[in-house]
Formats: sequence, structure tokens, C-alpha cells
Amino acid sequence: MLAETLTPDLRFLLLPLPGFAMLPFGGFLDKLRFTGDEEDYSRQRYCTWSVLGVEAGEVESSSGAAVRVDLTPEQIRLIDYDYLVVFGGRSASATEALAPRYGELLQEAATQRVKLVSIDNACFLLAACGLLEGHKVVVHWRHESEFRASYPRIPVVSEQLYCIDGSRISCAGGLAAIDLAVELLARACGRTRAMKGLADMLVDESRSSQHQVRSREDVAAAGRHVGRAIALMRHWMASGKTMEDMAERVGISRRQLDRLFQAAYGMTASDYWSDMRLRHVEWRLLNSSHSLALIADEVGMADPGYLAKVFRKRFGVTPAAVRKAARPAQGGR
Repeated sequence: MLAETLTPDLRFLLLPLPGFAMLPFGGFLDKLRFTGDEEDYSRQRYCTWSVLGVEAGEVESSSGAAVRVDLTPEQIRLIDYDYLVVFGGRSASATEALAPRYGELLQEAATQRVKLVSIDNACFLLAACGLLEGHKVVVHWRHESEFRASYPRIPVVSEQLYCIDGSRISCAGGLAAIDLAVELLARACGRTRAMKGLADMLVDESRSSQHQVRSREDVAAAGRHVGRAIALMRHWMASGKTMEDMAERVGISRRQLDRLFQAAYGMTASDYWSDMRLRHVEWRLLNSSHSLALIADEVGMADPGYLAKVFRKRFGVTPAAVRKAARPAQGGR
């Protein structure tokens, strides 16, 4: 029978880390399911997948829902698989700290020429294991500055949903995991099969890696120049770039850029950029245990004392008070 003799085009191992986000995991897995069969029978024919864990049992997601582990490293031959897809945990620092526990498995997969895919914060784990050297990486925008500060020698590709760089593949997370799954499947199974099931998933189309997520800022009404400037602000958050550098890159004068921001947001471009930095600091204080000095580096402020002063002026509370209040809920997205 065909179902018994068909050789799958691709074989996936899915490795959810403790506290993984259910959205990218479910989206990626369901895309495999739709492509894996002619009909909606969930049979693993054209591609196969198994949930891998360092030990038997279940892995709990950030929402509390758990996924059952199908296989442990002792039960598989890594050489039999094409991709090892690692789904990052809720906290970047907690995911990074898993290196001693997961490092041997990931190193062995790389040795066996299995392509390593990092979803969401999993890039922090691969970087901690030394597996991203010589490769570019896409990082979720919430953690891009944090990653740059921790791993300054690893090039970060900004404003992309995913990046395929040889045997290392990275994805920002969320629904972008579906777009990445489509691209990987299209390369082996053809575009038609890769697109199969998107309508059932109520997904309009597969987005390219260069797709710009419009919901991050309400910039459509503000115009192209403002949108480009905001993207540069995120990319240059820790840099020594000036507003003159930004205006030149956007292609308009500094005065014109300020007028556009004033019209759209009621503040100059420089004030908007400063507020963006302080909002990033607030988010990091609420969602990490990193020191104020490290967070200051992420936003280009060498003096943590000065940062504390401007932070208190902006939010009416000290960074220490924000961290103390958030301590029970700390962890990340």
C-alpha cells in the first residue's frame, strides 16, 4: 500500500523547552499535519514529526498546558532526521540557562548534520551552546536588544519573521512559525503541498521572511518616513547614532522628521526615541532579572544612575521599585 511504502520528504523532531509558547508550537505542528497527508487524516506520510524531550513525560508550556514527549534521545538516531526544531521558553535568561541540560543533545544533532531551528527565545539556548557562531539570527523584537548585548558577535537580522542561514534557521516566534513551516516544506515538498491547509487554519496567505508586522506600531497613518524611522530606532537602540544619522537614512531633513513625529505623536522624533528606550527598560525590569547596568547597555546609556533618574522622571517610580513589585511575576512574555 502507498501509505506503507511512501518515503517522507522531511522528518522533524520538535523539542519544546520548559515554559515554551504554545502558539508557535501549535502553528508549526498543525502546518506539518496538513501537509503530511492528502486529506485531513493527520497521517504522517509526506512528512513526519515527533515530540522530543530530554526525559520521558510531559513538558509544560507557558500557559500551563502540557505536551507529551514521544521520544527521548536514547530512543532515536539523530542522523535519521532533517530538522530539530527547538521552541524557546517564556524567559530568555531561563532558556539560556538550559545549556548544561540540552547542550549535548544539540551539539550531537549539529555533528550529525541535522538542521537546527530556533523558534522564539530558543536562539538564546543555541547561542549559549556555541551553535550560532558564523550564522545570522532572527530574534523576537522584544528580546533583540537583550540578545545583541549578550552575544555581540552574532549578527542579528532585524525586521524579519525568520532567517534561513544554511544549517541554522531562526524564527521570531508567534504566527511566524507557520510561515517558516511553509517555506521549509515548500523546499522539499513543493509549494502546492506546503500551502495545503492554510485555508482550514483560517490563514490568508504565507508571509515572506521580509514581511513587516503592522500591529507593532500604529504607523500606517503616520506615513512611510515615520514607519522607517521607528524601525531604525529599534535597530539602533543601543547605538551611538544621532537624529541627524536617522534623518539622513530616512531621506528627509531632521526638521521635517520632527514635524512628522509631532503631527503623528505630539512629540519630536528625539523624544519618541527616548520614550521608546525607557519603555524597553520598563519591560525588561518587569520581565527579567538582569541588572540595571546590563539593561542600560541595551539602550545605549552607559550610566545606570542617569538611567534611573530619567526613568523615575518618566514613570514616577524608581527602577528598583518596579522590579520589586514585579518579582513574583517575572519570567518574560
